[in-house]
Amino acid sequence: MDADVPGTVLKRERTRDAVLELIESRSPGDAIPSERALCALLGVSRPTVRAAVDELVAAGLLVREHGRGMFVAPAKITQELVAGDRALSVPQAAGAWSSRLLEFTTLQAGARVGRKLRMSPAAEIVYVARLRLVDGAPMAIEHLHIRAELVPGLSAQELESGDLYEHLRATHGVHVHEAVQAIEPTVVSRAEARLLDVPELSPALLFERLTSDTTGRPVEYVHSLYRGDRYRIVSRLALGPAAEVAPDREGHHPGIPPGDFAHGDAIASSTRGDIQAGG
Repeated sequence: MDADVPGTVLKRERTRDAVLELIESRSPGDAIPSERALCALLGVSRPTVRAAVDELVAAGLLVREHGRGMFVAPAKITQELVAGDRALSVPQAAGAWSSRLLEFTTLQAGARVGRKLRMSPAAEIVYVARLRLVDGAPMAIEHLHIRAELVPGLSAQELESGDLYEHLRATHGVHVHEAVQAIEPTVVSRAEARLLDVPELSPALLFERLTSDTTGRPVEYVHSLYRGDRYRIVSRLALGPAAEVAPDREGHHPGIPPGDFAHGDAIASSTRGDIQAGG
């Protein structure tokens, strides 16, 4: 259908909204009517329905399965950024999070990581790569760089279970205080796609975070790759004073291991590009 025909864009938008309403009235994994059935239900042509469905598939809201039909996609993990008194706070995202260790070694920091952690390139760091899963499905790949002298005896078990920052506090005496985190869009490589179970060059979110302790010393540099089809970032800005509400302690911060900053520490978050948010 030609987009220049009067009413075409509006018809497509209304068709998309109608299909979206069907999706929102169902649960993840539920089937929705076929394109043919949608044409009859909505009184529009097959190309109009297909265009709306294609858009919703691309947005990660619908899943097509060859020979089976169309289904409501798994729910996205929503990450909300909220303007607080000192910085943007990060309410935790939902889901049962777990980790699978991909790599765990001690090596020299090198020039780039050394600059970020304010240490000699020859100094040792603990490098960790782990796959993050939510409800058993792969969601992110995290690369952690931690000052080695701060975490002697750091174990694989600490990296795979529980709250990593709680382990750092209780076992290693490292008390994190704040983090500066940047978020930008990217795409996944072939190797990353295999780990995340998505097609190569799929959209993703790149999180980079530098965490400091109570003395201002950089403790950890992390860069994480999160599936773009399962995440969205929402900014909620406080435009006036309001009563304080206790933060939700459940869930997970994208780019931050579950439970991190659970003791009320501030998180400064910025997005690279033309728009930058701050407290």
